[in-house]
Amino acid sequence: QNPKVLAIRADMDALPIQEENEVPYKSQHDGIMHACGHDGHTAIALATAYYLSQHRDRFAGTVKIVFQPAEEGPGGALPMIEAGVLKNPDVDAIIGLHLWNNLPLGTVGVRSGALMAAVELFNCTISGKGGHGAMPHQTVDSIVVAAQIVNALQTIVARNVDPLDSAVVTVGELHAGTAHNVIAATAKLSGTIRYFNPKFEGYFGQRIEQIIAGICQSHGATYNLEYWQLYPPTINNAGMAELVRSQAAEVIETPVGIVPECQTMGGEDMSFFLQEVPGCYFFLGSANPDKDLAYPHHHPRFDFDETALGMGVEIFVRCVEKFFS
Repeated sequence: QNPKVLAIRADMDALPIQEENEVPYKSQHDGIMHACGHDGHTAIALATAYYLSQHRDRFAGTVKIVFQPAEEGPGGALPMIEAGVLKNPDVDAIIGLHLWNNLPLGTVGVRSGALMAAVELFNCTISGKGGHGAMPHQTVDSIVVAAQIVNALQTIVARNVDPLDSAVVTVGELHAGTAHNVIAATAKLSGTIRYFNPKFEGYFGQRIEQIIAGICQSHGATYNLEYWQLYPPTINNAGMAELVRSQAAEVIETPVGIVPECQTMGGEDMSFFLQEVPGCYFFLGSANPDKDLAYPHHHPRFDFDETALGMGVEIFVRCVEKFFS
């Protein structure tokens, strides 16, 4: 008996989106649909488990299938890890995939190192002093303060981050004011930060607060900042990435089908598993424009070419056999 244990992870959750596809398998729940392919991930993992159980003589070792909820938020991986999903038996390595409509059917995106970005979020409330729009000298204009903050935050990536690193600071919300002629007493903004290099953990939160504090002080405003990390970057082990690449190449059977330039600033809580054990997360191309199956993830008409399901199963099975050989 081989004492090694390989885990296969599949997320299961849907999204709060109203489906617009007219297909027999359309969501039966209003306002909820599988708009990111997680139903496909579950199907691939189930089919892999079934095949392996029927061909137990083809590998010597233990395969643990991890069906994970809540990838879309607040994150199901970390609670499962804390509950012991990687224990009893102890997992030596882990693999997982994401059906990916940014790649065409018949391709696989796999690379060592960072595949997906860290996800950090912030909410900030700027408190000034409201008043009449005709008398700005009697106020502290929270909108002016917020506008300067939004602009200044863009200098973090432009002037504080090495150009050879990749990072994004996005302000996605800005809410203030209730009337044409009233200077708003408060302004609320929120946003997200993305990066690949783990060295930036903690840096952006500190730098953002420095900028907000300085601008608020210069205008006589105050602020309240909430900042947190949702997911760390998804970083693949070099050896496990090569395992997946080599076995995917046997399935794809064309050199151009393996796409190492596949990084995305999207985030994934598979990253928590990869912090615990060596592993590889990869993208399985699932778009087919000829069948009108190329809508992006999280779109109300998202769907994928189900031919990719069989490819995913074969890649997983080959990885299992190679891992234990």
